[in-house]
This record gives sequence, structure tokens and C-alpha cells, in this order.
Amino acid sequence: MKKIMTLTALAMFVSMGAGAQTVYDATNIASKDLSGTARFVGMGGAMGALGGDISTIGTNPAGIGIYRSNDIVASFGYSITDVESKYGGQTFNMGKSRWNFDNAGVVFSTKVGNVTSLRYVNFAFNYQKVKSFNRNMTMAGDLNGYSQTYQMAAMSDGITPEMWKGSNPFNTDDIGWLSALGWEGHLINPSITTDKTPYPYNDADGNQIKDEEGNLLYENYNFYTSALGGYPYLREFRSRESGGVNQFDFNVSFNFNDRFYLGFTIGAYDVNYNKYTLYDEDFRTGNGEPTGSGYILESFNKVSGAGFDFKLGAIVRPFEDSPLRIGLAIHTPTFYNLTWSTSAYLVSDWYDGDQAMTTTVNSYDYLNGGDMKQEYQMNTPWTYNLSLGYTVGTQLALGAEYEYKDYSTTKFYDNNGNKMEWQTGESELCLKGVNTFRIGAEYKVIPQFALRAGYNYSSSAFKKDAIKALPIESINTDTDYANLKSLSNYTLGIGYRGSAFYADLAYKYSVQKGDFYPFDSSQDGEVGLTAAKLTNTRSQVILSLGMRF
Repeated sequence: MKKIMTLTALAMFVSMGAGAQTVYDATNIASKDLSGTARFVGMGGAMGALGGDISTIGTNPAGIGIYRSNDIVASFGYSITDVESKYGGQTFNMGKSRWNFDNAGVVFSTKVGNVTSLRYVNFAFNYQKVKSFNRNMTMAGDLNGYSQTYQMAAMSDGITPEMWKGSNPFNTDDIGWLSALGWEGHLINPSITTDKTPYPYNDADGNQIKDEEGNLLYENYNFYTSALGGYPYLREFRSRESGGVNQFDFNVSFNFNDRFYLGFTIGAYDVNYNKYTLYDEDFRTGNGEPTGSGYILESFNKVSGAGFDFKLGAIVRPFEDSPLRIGLAIHTPTFYNLTWSTSAYLVSDWYDGDQAMTTTVNSYDYLNGGDMKQEYQMNTPWTYNLSLGYTVGTQLALGAEYEYKDYSTTKFYDNNGNKMEWQTGESELCLKGVNTFRIGAEYKVIPQFALRAGYNYSSSAFKKDAIKALPIESINTDTDYANLKSLSNYTLGIGYRGSAFYADLAYKYSVQKGDFYPFDSSQDGEVGLTAAKLTNTRSQVILSLGMRF
């Protein structure tokens, strides 16, 4: 099982700066949806060796070399995303729908001639929305005796009174934001012990307090505990995510003797990811009645930035008399420069003796009315792609594809280029390689009309024991995480081809299950909370309109 880092080990990473990004955010940004033209989606994306579709510019760049005419195309879509969560015998559903502009591209095909081995040189540009973050989720229920305040307390261990008083807790490398919220919101206290420490435990008049046996009590700031008594209960968790990753590809490709195709793509990426979470927890008696203690924590987060990568691909027809095609492609990591922006707002209800108190903590009040921002760099995994294509006459086209990415090799660097050891180490601990399989078929009923079907499967990027562990200086306040399992895409499509104009329509149904946790409750390597069972589904209709000339 995943080992929990000790305070000594945690302290080694404090000097690396206030960590914000996590491997869960990184995997979300680095992974891609099945997207593109309706023909590409309708065949499950299994067109790496078949080529002849502009969306292959992002999987196997040599697919653009198949073109023998110019092409211009644009795709539009409508999607419905639903998140179902089951927890404690209850079922919660939240959905979201929206229109999408999925892709727009152009191919310029230049015939060199039939005398030399080089027959065509093609150039292409394509815009494609490769990732959508648009989804909403909610849940509530019994926390099995665990509280988010326990995580706040654990991350605060070792913070002394001098550190609390000596600086702005929301703007120091030594104190994480969860700790600051817990302390300022009266949600955590140092533990009380009879062992002598520099900090006597005094009453309101300054007299040192003794226990029932007459021993003097001391405040131990090496260890913190939750300040709210009772049994924790999650009244509501709600998250709202939006934005996406846009990909812009520039390609040059070559056709040699109509048997060997070579392509090169430079990709540019634009990231816009927004996440809002609301966490509402209260404490109850053994009879389930509220004690009057509890809090609401709202977290506002945004990741924005840009990146680039390079893709190299080849397609070969090994037998002159056979339509079999074999495709190979390799993608470099995407080199991202990103900015994390965050703010947090907490309202807590607690008791000072018998007096009910309410405290509001707003990070804006500590940061002159602005967000905390952190710039960093992220390198995604290498991608390796193998594909097969086969045609039967002019009626049937079959495609199959395998792709591999090792997400455990995801790397993080600060804005000075120094490796962020904690985050990079968490990639190795929590993530693993992902295998993707794609199959697809196209059958032309008549030369102008085609039917398509496909299936696309990706294994999970998360190890079984993955948790969202935060370094003690982290500015993260959204503690939730989901260990998503395999993803399946089922696709259908139809297409019309005229002398110049063409139109394609595709339907995609995606389903992915996962285990959701509102916070890290791990104890000695064991996750204490019962996971909420997630089912993410997305239905999408895509229409592509194009012209070849």
C-alpha cells in the first residue's frame, strides 16, 4: 500500500515552494477525449493507418500524406454530460449540456509528379478541442467517523505559535492553506499533553490548567487535533468544472510511391480549466443531532497556460498487391507552462465555552483582494502508437490501433526550471501506464453513402492505492479526488460524399466509473473513508461539413 510520508520527509519539500498542482489535475489536463471530425469519431478514432482524415494529424501525422486533393472541414457538436454518485445508500445525479465547436482544418495537397518516388507533399492545419472539463457533481452522507478537519490538523503538525503570529499564514512557504483555514477558522487546536513543552495550557486568566490528576497541561504544537467535537457528517459536497484543452496542429507530410507515407506535426495547446468546490460538514451527537459546530469551505481554482509537442508518424504498405497498411507514430511529451490561480472562503460555527461563535475566513482579505498565483511547468508522458488499416475493394475499410502512455513519468518544474520533487514523486507513486485500443469500420452502401461504427477503450491511469496527498505547504483547498477506472467509447456514424461537398454525422457514448473521496482519510496506508461510486457518462452528437477540391 502507498506509504504515508513522515513529518521529516515532508519537511524536505517545504523549500520547493507552495505546491498547488496535483497529479489528479495533471492527469486531467494530459488525457484527451475521443474528438475530431464526425468520420474520425464514428470509426472510434482507429484511422492512424487508414489516414485521409484531418483528425489523424494528432494521432499519426502520416495520415495527412494519404490526401490527393485539398480539403476544408469544420465540426460542431452537442453533448450531455451526467455524473452519478452513489454513497451511503443514496444516489445523486447532476448533468450538464452544451454546444461545442469541435474542429476546423484545412489540407493543401501538392502533386509532385509520377516520375520521382516523391508523389505528393501535403500541408495541413487543424484546430481541435481535445479535452472538455464540463461536468458537475454532488454527494452527501456519513463520513464513517472521519473529518476533513483531521487532514487540516495532520498538515499543521509542527507549526509553532511563532510561525502563526510571525507572518501572513496565506502567504508563507511554511504554512499550507488548509492549515491556515483550520487555524483561522478555529477548526483545529494543538494537542494537549502532560509532557513539558514551551507552551503551557492556560485559562482565560492566564492560569495554567491541570488535568484531573493534578498534572500541568501543555499545548503540543508538534501535533494538532480537530477542535470540533462530535461525529462528522457531510451535509453537501458540490463541484463544478468547466473549460477545456484546445489543440492547434501544423503538419507537413510526404507520399512516396503511394506505398510509404511520412508526416510531421507541431502541436500547440491552450489550457483553460476552472474548478469550484463547496464542502459543507457539521458535527453531530451520537443520536445524529447537530451539535451546532461545523463549517462551509468554498474553493475557487483555475489552471491556464500553453504548451507544445512534436509528433512523427509513418505509414507503410508492405505488400504491393495488398491494401494492408501499417502505421507507427511517436509523440514527445507536451511541454506546458501553466499558471494556477486560487482563492478560498470559509465560514465556521464553533463554541467558546458555552458561547456559539461564527468565524469567516476569506483568502482575499489576506492577499489584498486577489488570487494566489503560482507558475509552474509540466511535462506529460511520451506517446507510442501502432495502427493497422485494411480495405476491401472500395466498399469496406477496417482500422485497429494501440496506444501507450506512461503517466507515472509526468514531471513538474517550478518557474525557474527546478524539479518539483513532491509532485514528480507523487506521479511515480500514484500513476501508471495507460493502454488504449481503438477499432473501427466504414462500409459504403453506395459510393455516396457510408455507415460507420467504432469502439475505443483506455485503461485507468491510477494505481489502486492512489490518494491525493498534499505537501504541508500546499495552497490546495480542494481536497477531493476520484480514482477513475477504464474509459469506454461506443460510436456510430453515417456519411455522405458528393463530387465536392461532404457531410458526416456521428454519435458517441462514453462511460467511465471511479471511486470518489472528498478528502484524504488515509491512516497508515489504509484509506478509511468508504468511496462514493461514480459513473461518468457523456453523449455527444457531432456534425462535420466539408469540401474537397
